[in-house]
Amino acid sequence: MQKNHNGLKAAQTVLALSILAALPYAHAQDASAPSADNVKKLGTVIVTGTRADNRTESSSLTPIDVVSADVLKQTGTNELSTALARIIPSLTFPRPSAADTADSQRPAQLRGLSPDQVLVLVDGKRWHPGAILLTNGVLGRGSQAVDLNTIPIGAIDHIEVLRDGASAQYGSDAIAGVINVVLKKGAQGGEVDVTGGQYSAGDGRQWQGSANVGIPLADKGWIRFTLQDGNQDYTNRAEPNRTRPWEGTTQRYGDPAVKDHNLFLNAQYDITPGVQFYAFGHYSDRDTTSPAFFRNLANSNSVPSIYPNGYLPLEHAASTDRSLVFGLRGKTEGGWRWDVSGNYGGNRVSYATENSVNRAFLHDFGYSPTEFHDGILNASQQAFDVDIAKELSTSWLPNPVTLAFGAEYLRQTYKIEPGDLTSWYTGTSGVAGGAQGFGGFQPSDSGSYSRHDVAEYLSLETNLTDRFGTSLSVRHEDYSDFGSTTSGALAGRFDFTDRFALRGSASTGFRAPSLAQQHYSYTSSLYYGEGNSLHLPAGIYNTGNVPVNSAIGQLLGAQPLKPEKSHNYTLGAVWNPIDALNLSLDIYQITIDNRITLSSNLATTSPTVQAYLAAHGIANTNYSGIAYFTNAVDTRTQGIDLVGSYLSDFGDAGSLQSTLSYNYNKNKVIGIKPNPAILDQLGVNLKRIDRRDQYGLLADTTPRSKLIIDEIYHLGRWSLDGTLTRYGSFVSYNSTTASLDQTFGAKWILDLAINYSLDRWTFTLGGDNVLNTYPDRVIPANDNSGTMPYSVFSPFGFNGAYVYGKVAYRW
Repeated sequence: MQKNHNGLKAAQTVLALSILAALPYAHAQDASAPSADNVKKLGTVIVTGTRADNRTESSSLTPIDVVSADVLKQTGTNELSTALARIIPSLTFPRPSAADTADSQRPAQLRGLSPDQVLVLVDGKRWHPGAILLTNGVLGRGSQAVDLNTIPIGAIDHIEVLRDGASAQYGSDAIAGVINVVLKKGAQGGEVDVTGGQYSAGDGRQWQGSANVGIPLADKGWIRFTLQDGNQDYTNRAEPNRTRPWEGTTQRYGDPAVKDHNLFLNAQYDITPGVQFYAFGHYSDRDTTSPAFFRNLANSNSVPSIYPNGYLPLEHAASTDRSLVFGLRGKTEGGWRWDVSGNYGGNRVSYATENSVNRAFLHDFGYSPTEFHDGILNASQQAFDVDIAKELSTSWLPNPVTLAFGAEYLRQTYKIEPGDLTSWYTGTSGVAGGAQGFGGFQPSDSGSYSRHDVAEYLSLETNLTDRFGTSLSVRHEDYSDFGSTTSGALAGRFDFTDRFALRGSASTGFRAPSLAQQHYSYTSSLYYGEGNSLHLPAGIYNTGNVPVNSAIGQLLGAQPLKPEKSHNYTLGAVWNPIDALNLSLDIYQITIDNRITLSSNLATTSPTVQAYLAAHGIANTNYSGIAYFTNAVDTRTQGIDLVGSYLSDFGDAGSLQSTLSYNYNKNKVIGIKPNPAILDQLGVNLKRIDRRDQYGLLADTTPRSKLIIDEIYHLGRWSLDGTLTRYGSFVSYNSTTASLDQTFGAKWILDLAINYSLDRWTFTLGGDNVLNTYPDRVIPANDNSGTMPYSVFSPFGFNGAYVYGKVAYRW
C-alpha cells in the first residue's frame, strides 16, 4: 500500500475542525445522550491507588483515568488491550508478527515501559501473567506480561488506570502504573452483543458473540455470567520475494488466525448483614496459528523431497487461561473494614508446529514427521491477602485519617515441559535440527520452578485541611529467591479553589525478576537481516536463550538477576474553569536502576569462542549465538499527560461530546553496566547490550507522542462517533549498523461509527482506519527480500481499513 496523501489532507481537515469544536478528554463517557454529569463521572468513587472509601476521580491525589464499558465498546474492537490503546494515549499495544507466537499474547505498554512494569488488577486483586516470554526482536522484548485479552469486555463495568508508580500500595510490577479492571455487579440487567467485520483487503474476517446476565441468589446475593465466543481469520500483507518473483507470495505477514472461548463468573452472597462472600473467576481457551519464515528452494533448510515448492511452517499456540478469586469481606460495628481473600491464576500454552520438517531427523533416520508437538509452558500464581482499613478521628486533625494495613503471601511457579523427540532432535551430523519454524523444547530446557513472597503494607490518608489532601504508604517485601525490599510513596493535593488544584507525588518502586526471566531456556530459529549482532550474512539462524545460572551463560558473563528499582515523580494540575470543561495536566519522571533486559545475541561461531567453550566442556551448542537476561541498564522516562473534556449542548439539535488527550513520552538509556570481562577478552564484537536495544527497544522505537481527538454527536436515537489518532514518528534501529536505521513518519488514523438505538436494541455500523492508512514501507535491507514490507513496530499495525457491524440487545 502506498502513502495516501489525500487521506492525510482529509485527516488534517478533521483535526482542525475537531480542535475548533472543543477541548479535551473524557474517559468515562456514556453511550446514551450525555449530560454534564456523565461527560466525566467526577463523583465516581475510585478504588485504585487509595484505601479510603470516599475518594473520587475529581479529588484523586494522583492521575487516574476511569474508562466505562460503553467507551470500551465504542472503539469497535473485540480486544480489551486494543480498546484501551485507542482511549488512553500513554498506553500502546504493539502488534508483532512472524515472531514465534508473540502475537498470541500481545503485550500492552504504559508510558513506553516494559509490559511487565504495569500491574494488572481485577477488582483490586493481582491478575496472573501469561506463560509466554517475549524473546524476539519485538517491543516488550524480554517481558512476561499479563494477557489483558483474557478478560472479556462484556464482564467489565469500568477500568481505572492509575498513571503513577504504585509499588508501595501493591508491590512488584507497578513501576509504570496500574490497570484495575472493575467487574459488573448485581443481578439486574444484561446484554447480548454480536459483531462481525473484515479488512478492506478482503481478509481478516472475524466475528464475536458475547452475553452477560445476572441472576439473583434469593434476596441475599447474585451471580453474573459472561460468555464470549469468537473467531478471527488471519491477515496477510506479505509480498513476493523480489529475488524469486516467479514463486508469487509465499510468506504470511499479519495478524494470526484466532479461535477464542471465554467464560467469566462473578458472584456475591450476604452471609450476615455485615459479612459478604464473594468470588469471581474465568476459564478461557484461545488457539492461534502464526506463520514462521517461508523456506524456498534456495534456502539451506529446504527439503525438495517433501516440499518440492518450498514450505511455510505454521506455529500453533493453544492457550488455556484460568483464575479463581474468593474471599470474605465486611465491616465491624466499630467501623473497621476487612477483606480476606485467596487468589489463583494460571496460564498454560501448548506449542505445535505443522507443515514443517526436522532435517537432522530426516538425515539420520530417512524420514521426518511434518507435524510436531513442541512442548508446554505453564505459569501460575497463588495469593492470600488480608486487608484492613478504618477512618480514625483525631482531636488534632480536622478530617478523619484513613488507616490501612495488611499482608500478602504470594507464591509463583513456572514450568517448561519438553516436546516430542522429533520436535527437538539435533543429532551429530551438523544438519540443522529441531522442527523448522519452531523447534521443540528440549529435555535440557525443561524444569519446574517456584518461589514465594511475604509482604506487609501500611498507609495513611487524610485531608490535613479542607483544601490539602495527602497520603503516605510503605510496603515491605521478602522474596525467597533474591531477598527483601521496601517501597514508599508520598502524595499530596492542594485545591486553591473549587475549580483549580495542584497535585504531586513521589515514590520508590521495584519489580522482581520473573521466574521465566531467571530460568527460561529455548533454542529459536529467527531471520537475521543485514548488520545483525551475530555478524553473519542475512539469513535464518538458531539462537539460544539460556538461563543466567546455565553453564554457557555463566561462561559468557551471565550473573544472578537483581530486582529493578525505580524512583517516580509526578506534578500536575486539575482545572474545571466551567461546568462543561475539565482539564488535567501531569508531568512525570521515572528512573529505573538495574533494569532487566534480554541481552543481545552473543555470537558463538567465531573460532575463539568455540575454542573457549570447548575448553570448558561445551562442544556442540546447535546455535549461532546465545542471549540471557541481565540487569545491564539504567533508564529514565520523562513525559507529559494532557486530559480533558467538553460538552456542547445544542438543545433540540442534539449534543456534542468532545474529547482530547495527549501524551508525550521520552525513554532513554542513561547508563550501561560495563561489559563482562570475558566478553571483551573473547572479541570486540561481543556486546551485552547492542544499539537496537539501547536506542530503540528501550527508547525510541515506541512513538514519543500520541494524540487522540474524539467527537460523539447525539441526536435522538442516532449517535455518530469519530476518533482521530495521531501516532508520532518512531525509529527502528539496527543492531550494529547505523546506516540501516530507519525513521518512520507520524500517521493519522480515523475511526468512524454510527449508532441507532431502538428500544433496547442498538445497531452499529463502523470503520476503523477508514482512510486505509499504512505505515511507511521498510527499506530493502530490512524487508526480508521484499516479503515483509511493513515494520512490526508500527503502533497501529499494518492491516489497513476494517469495516464492521454490531447488534446489541440490553435489558
